[in-house]
Amino acid sequence: MDPASQELERLAQRAAAGERAAVDALIARYLPELHAFVRLRAGPVVRARESSSDIVQSVCREVLEHIDRFQFPSESAFKQWLYTTALRKILNRHDYWLAQKRDAQREVGLGADASGSFDEGALLDCYGRFSSPSRGAVRREQLECIERAFERMPEEYREVITLAHLVGLSRAEIAQQMGKSEGAVRVLLHRALARMSAILSGPGTPGEGE
Repeated sequence: MDPASQELERLAQRAAAGERAAVDALIARYLPELHAFVRLRAGPVVRARESSSDIVQSVCREVLEHIDRFQFPSESAFKQWLYTTALRKILNRHDYWLAQKRDAQREVGLGADASGSFDEGALLDCYGRFSSPSRGAVRREQLECIERAFERMPEEYREVITLAHLVGLSRAEIAQQMGKSEGAVRVLLHRALARMSAILSGPGTPGEGE
C-alpha cells in the first residue's frame, strides 16, 4: 500500500474512533468526487430545482453529526457511507419534487450552482475520468454536455461508472454491491464507457440504441 493510501486508512481508523478532525479530513479529500457524484446522480428533476452544493453541504453535515454511525475503520467503508448518504438524500429530494409538482417559477435550471459555489475545474477533472468532452467548449458547456450524456445512459451504466470512477470502489466491491461477478462488472463498465463516448461523439453514433 502506498503512503497516501496508508494515510487514508489511518484517517478512517481515527474517524471510526469518533475523531472529528479525521472525519473533516476525509470529507475534504473526497469533496470534489462527492460534488460530481451528486450532480450526476441527482438527475434533471432535482438538478433543475436545487443547488447540488446545498445537497453536498447537507450530506457533509449529516456525516459530521452522526460520526458514531461509522464503525468500520477502512477508507472503502467511509466512502460507501458518504456516497450512500448522498444517494439517499438525492432520492428523497427526487421523490419530494415529483410529489409536489412545483410550478416552473421554482425551477432554477441546470446552472443552479452558477454562483461559483463549486470548483468547475475540479468537477471537470472528476468527469474526465470517464469521459472526453470537447476541448473547444467552455467549462460550463463541457459540464452540461457530460451531464446530459450521462442522463441518456441506462441506470445500470450510470451506477457502474459512478461506483468505479467517482466512488473509487474496486471491481470486487462493485460486484458485491451490484450483485454481479467481477467479470460481469468489467464487461458492464467497458460497455458503459463505450456508450458514454458514443453519446458524446454526437447523435446517431452506432451503439446508442443498444
